[in-house]
Amino acid sequence: MNIPAKSVGDGDTSGKRTHDYRVSCGSCRLNTLCLPIALDSTEVERLDNIIQRGRPLQKGEHLYQEGVSFSAVYAVRSGAIKAYRVTDDGREQVTGFYFPGEILGMDGISKNAHACSARALETSAVCEIPFSALQELSVQMPDLQRHFFQLMSREITEDQQLITLLSKNTAEERIAALMLSISSRNARRKLSATQFRLPMSRIDIGNYLGLTVETVSRVFSRLQKLDILEVSNKEIKILDLDGLNEIANVHVGDDED
Repeated sequence: MNIPAKSVGDGDTSGKRTHDYRVSCGSCRLNTLCLPIALDSTEVERLDNIIQRGRPLQKGEHLYQEGVSFSAVYAVRSGAIKAYRVTDDGREQVTGFYFPGEILGMDGISKNAHACSARALETSAVCEIPFSALQELSVQMPDLQRHFFQLMSREITEDQQLITLLSKNTAEERIAALMLSISSRNARRKLSATQFRLPMSRIDIGNYLGLTVETVSRVFSRLQKLDILEVSNKEIKILDLDGLNEIANVHVGDDED
């Protein structure tokens, strides 16, 4: 069953994170990430009128599930979402992580049904963008259409990078690359590029990177001993960004899973 953002979850009562589902595109602090810069205020308002916003997804709740009819794409406004597929033997395979300002759900466009499922890693707010309405606006607003094509291109590029990562790289390179990806995505949101909290578990990291949980923990410990990372449960501090870049791009060690 496809559960749209407008009908799921209750607000986060923990006091740790704010999810304001009354925000508009014009006032959203993430609009420079998910909207084309060239749109004027009138065009932004037209886009805002088709977007549906609801109460946040709670941790573990689905935004949509594999095989359900495709009707919308989604922009993450806060929290984090995990995309995954179920293999023929019933195992979960993580295919991506989505953070604030990023768009997901485009996997459903080609066959008009979602090719994967999307589940909240923590309390998460999303904007639901009905695809039929988005198509109509895109015809009228070329900059919006171009921006959407760029998002699709980025998705394809990231899929190709993941295939390369899994086929050639060592465990250290894979984890270093993931930490750098999260770092750069934080920087795009004007957050710290060197200190952040991982929303996903070690199990999810291992699943995504094709590594065992033990290997993930071992690599984190090794990077900490090398004074490249400081790791405290899910809290990460990058101590040596150049060193992390070097590991991500140079084959080191023989710690394959």
